[in-house]
Amino acid sequence: MFQLECIDCHEKYSPKEIIYCCEKCGGLLTVTYDFEKIRLKVEKTKWEKRPLSVWKYKEILPILDESKIVSLREGGTKLYKCDKLGEKFGLKNLYVKNEGENPTGSFKDRGMTVGVTKALEYGVKTVVCASTGNTSASLAAYAAKAGVECLVLIPSGKIAYGKLAQAIVYGAKVIQIKGNFDDALNIIVKLSLNHKGVYLLNSINPYRLEGQKTLAFEVFNQLEGKVPDRVVVPVGNAGNISAIWKGFLEFKELGFTDNLPKMIGVQAEGAAPIAKAVKAGEEAIKPVPQPETVATAIRIGSPVNWKKALKAIKQSNGKAEIVSDEEIVEAQKVLARSEGIFVEPASASTIAGLKKLWEMGEIDKDEVIVCVATGHGLKDPNTPVNFSPKPLEVEADLKVVKRLVGLN
Repeated sequence: MFQLECIDCHEKYSPKEIIYCCEKCGGLLTVTYDFEKIRLKVEKTKWEKRPLSVWKYKEILPILDESKIVSLREGGTKLYKCDKLGEKFGLKNLYVKNEGENPTGSFKDRGMTVGVTKALEYGVKTVVCASTGNTSASLAAYAAKAGVECLVLIPSGKIAYGKLAQAIVYGAKVIQIKGNFDDALNIIVKLSLNHKGVYLLNSINPYRLEGQKTLAFEVFNQLEGKVPDRVVVPVGNAGNISAIWKGFLEFKELGFTDNLPKMIGVQAEGAAPIAKAVKAGEEAIKPVPQPETVATAIRIGSPVNWKKALKAIKQSNGKAEIVSDEEIVEAQKVLARSEGIFVEPASASTIAGLKKLWEMGEIDKDEVIVCVATGHGLKDPNTPVNFSPKPLEVEADLKVVKRLVGLN
């Protein structure tokens, strides 16, 4: 029903073997399906009876043994119509897909439910990842649920404590290395390649991205069978934007729609190798040796899925935008104060990027636009506190308080 295929040389591999990259050319792998057989299995009426979740769409997920499914009831996140925010930008149909509503507070749960299920299918006892925060929190939770060991490598420096606390409390073994995310990923990849009992669950693993593609399916259902004109996504290691694009392509392949969205990738100024490549019309990225941004979830200088991301943006006739930390923090406040939705800085980058595109005249006011908010604001509570005025401290006196708020 499905197999692995290299995106470069198209070499094919059996799903029964653990493999992360093409053994022939070293290229990234993707999961491909026999859609003729899938069409026979998929009944829309059956899907309609299931609750909105990742596993609602199990017929187009790469699982061989359903008894092994590890789930925390991920997916089914709300799609908010943001009229107040839309008014600020002059947009009539602006939506935010709030992935912070997932069990561990980020979109990573969509991938981990599939990835850890695959780990159980393969019979491995240890799952591993490198992480800037959300990946470690999610993997640790699903590993705990599955009853397998979890090892996490995190880079030294600014790791949001909301995320680190999750990995620790779920029981992961957390090791902090003196280096950046790319250094941590390099170590963890080598570790998983040298030890068969260790299963890698960063986004280089194509099965993890299969779970993340279900966001596209949900958006389609939540818009009552319509495809948005644009989907705006934060880009760090670049797996999510390519996964969401793959989801829309597969729904088209199944005959559910003839339309596809334009994929818009947004990166922070200090970690923008993909956006710079897109803007320059280049076929490859130039890695950023020392990436830096307040949006720690996308602070990645050498994204492993850059080739998939460039392909998704190009195929969809999309764009990429770069935003500053100041623009990200301001967008975080604007979203919270307009719609009551609190997201972490990386998520707010989509709002900042959308604002830039609107100001440049790139977007029509009638377009249906979905901004993907990848993580909850409590993942990184320090950032809004650090970038905002400190609360006033006064005497415990009613008169003083009334005077400060302008009440007589």
